[in-house]
Amino acid sequence: MGRTVVVLGGGISGLAASYHLSRAPCPPKVVLVEGSERLGGWIRSVRGPDGAVFELGPRGIRPAGVLGARTLLMQVSELGLDSEVLPVRGDHAAAQNRFLYVGGALHALPSGIRGLLRPSPPFSKPLFWAGLKELTTPRGKDPDETVHSFAERRLGPEVSLGDSNLEADHIISAIPASALSKLLPAEAAPLARALSTITAVSVAVVNLQYRGARLPVQGFGHLVPSSEDPGILGIVYDSVAFPEQDGSPPGLRVTVMLGGSWLQTLEARGSVLSQELFQKEAEKAAATQLGLKEPPSHCLVHLHKNCIPQYTLGHWQKLESATQFLAAQKLPLTLAGASYEGVAVNDCIESGRQAAARVLGTEPNS
Repeated sequence: MGRTVVVLGGGISGLAASYHLSRAPCPPKVVLVEGSERLGGWIRSVRGPDGAVFELGPRGIRPAGVLGARTLLMQVSELGLDSEVLPVRGDHAAAQNRFLYVGGALHALPSGIRGLLRPSPPFSKPLFWAGLKELTTPRGKDPDETVHSFAERRLGPEVSLGDSNLEADHIISAIPASALSKLLPAEAAPLARALSTITAVSVAVVNLQYRGARLPVQGFGHLVPSSEDPGILGIVYDSVAFPEQDGSPPGLRVTVMLGGSWLQTLEARGSVLSQELFQKEAEKAAATQLGLKEPPSHCLVHLHKNCIPQYTLGHWQKLESATQFLAAQKLPLTLAGASYEGVAVNDCIESGRQAAARVLGTEPNS
């Protein structure tokens, strides 16, 4: 009888792992286990009453470099989805322009060599020289460091399924590290302790649509420093990159991301996190930062709890410790997903591919 591989988690990492396992010359039996009513994880598209498309999670993927070509372009082609791709050219405003909202105004972030060689508000010095200084600055004594410190210094197992158990020869876990830590048996306590410290933060996503409105600038979107607003992370200008998804008649679409210390404080206090609260804050930000003062014609609010893993100080040591424990104990468990080596969609797809390659005994391409 052939091997059975259980994949925990039907997000993009688990789906990628299942896909590559199933394409092996002698594929094992693959059992995908997902706890919710749908697949895709944080990636989810919703169509509005006028046909407009609203992305509740990631809304695009950058196919740049070897990783992008392998994880995205090749897989899209293999799945026969080429005709479904909405490309954004490199010279498009959404690809070229990104902004920072500081001091009550939008500032274009430098792009290209010319932009790096001259001061660009809100920065007081050309970013080129800061980068050059970084290349010549001696590395710190610690193996890794916090972003704050960096900036300051440098500018045969069983899977339990409720009341039943599922026999497997190997498990690929593509669920969050903290969730996996609670499922491990007592003999894997050292691994559970390491995984339990890989935490994640929540983000509220508010999709807004406006009739007859225009943006003051054209680009991908803008970021908002916490010093400017502790609750607004940024706003994505969805209609600029993908006007094809504006519906009929077309309406301006933007997505406001809320989180940061503001949301963490509310969660710690046990405050009521209502849709009305997030919608109010999002509409206020769109009005203040983009001049969209009329009420939106359509609004969607979703709170994604613990959706973005935090790679805190010592993260790579945790991964090394986990890897060593799995190897020493010869546990038939492979880790995949955003908790470990990258939170971007490409990173997650690659993590699933590599997990499948390890289980199959084939070396992943570098």
